[in-house]
Amino acid sequence: MPLLQVKNLRTYFHTRNGVVRAVDDVSFDIEKGETLGIVGESGSGKSVTSYSILGLIPQPPGRIESGAALFDGVDLLKCTPAELNQIRGKRIAMIFQDPMTSLNPYMRIEDQLIEPLLIHERTERRRAVALGIQALKDVGIQDAAQRIRSYPHEFSGGMRQRVMIAMALITKPDLLIADEPTTALDVTVQAQIIELVKRMQAERGMAVIWISHDLGVVAGLCQRVNVMYAGRIVESGPTDRIYRTPKHPYNRALQKSIPALQPKGAELYTIAGMPPDLSKPVAGCAFVPRCEFAQDICRAPVELKTIESGQATACVRVQNGELKL
Repeated sequence: MPLLQVKNLRTYFHTRNGVVRAVDDVSFDIEKGETLGIVGESGSGKSVTSYSILGLIPQPPGRIESGAALFDGVDLLKCTPAELNQIRGKRIAMIFQDPMTSLNPYMRIEDQLIEPLLIHERTERRRAVALGIQALKDVGIQDAAQRIRSYPHEFSGGMRQRVMIAMALITKPDLLIADEPTTALDVTVQAQIIELVKRMQAERGMAVIWISHDLGVVAGLCQRVNVMYAGRIVESGPTDRIYRTPKHPYNRALQKSIPALQPKGAELYTIAGMPPDLSKPVAGCAFVPRCEFAQDICRAPVELKTIESGQATACVRVQNGELKL
C-alpha cells in the first residue's frame, strides 16, 4: 500500500469574481522511500495541492470540495485540526517556498528549530537544543552551537533554507514535501541543498514530494514525475520516460523551454499565450489555446489515461494514436 494516496482532490477558491478551480480532480500516490516530482508553470496548482493535503488552505475563501488523501490509511482531509497537528511536523514535514519569509524574524533560530521536538516528542529542552545543534551541523551550518542563538536576519538566504530543512527533518518524518525549496537560491547553494536532501532521504528512508518548475532539478532527483497544468495532472510516469518520450504537448513545450537544451545562439523557445482563467470552466483540454497540435476533438472532456509502461497522458490525440510527439 502506498504511503500517501491522493484521490480525486478538488480545491476551489470562492471569490467575488467567481469560483477558481485551483486543483481540479487530481489523483496520485507515493511509496515509502520514493521521490515524486510535481512540475508545471506558476499557477498550475502544485503548491495548492500540497497545502490541501496538509489542511493549510485558508478557509474561506478556499474549500476542499471533494477527494481523499490517505496517509498510511488515515484520510487527512477528514482529520480534525487536533488530529492533523499530531501528523504535521511529525510524520509529514514541509519546506516552504520562500526561506526569507518562512522564519519568524522576532524569534531566535533555536526556539523555532526545536519547537517540533517540544510539541510532538515532549523532549526536555536541553536535549532538544542538543538535537537542534546536531540538525544544523547535518545541514552544513558551521559553528552550529553559536549560530543556533542567532536571529533569521543574521543568516543568508541559503543558510535560512538550510535551517528550514533542518526544522523539517528534525523529527525524522516519513514524508517530506519540498515546495520549490531552491527557487530563490544561487546554483551552487541549490546543488548543495539537493545533495543534502538526497543524503537525508537515503539515511532515513523517507518519501519526498519535490515541487518545482525547474525540470533540470527534477530530472536528477525524482523517480516519477507528475506534470500539472491548470489545476490538473496532464501527464505522469517514470522520470526517464517523461523526459525521453513526452506524451502531452504541454510537457513537450516545457522541455523545449529549457535554456540548456537550446542551440547556442538560438532564440529561446517560449510557450505562446497565457494559462487559462481558472474561474471559468474548461470542458476539454485546458492547453488547447496554446497547443500547436490542437484539433476539435481536444475540446471534448478528457481523462488522464495510462497508455504504456506506467506513463499516463490527458492528451486525447496521443491516447487515440493520432499524435506522436
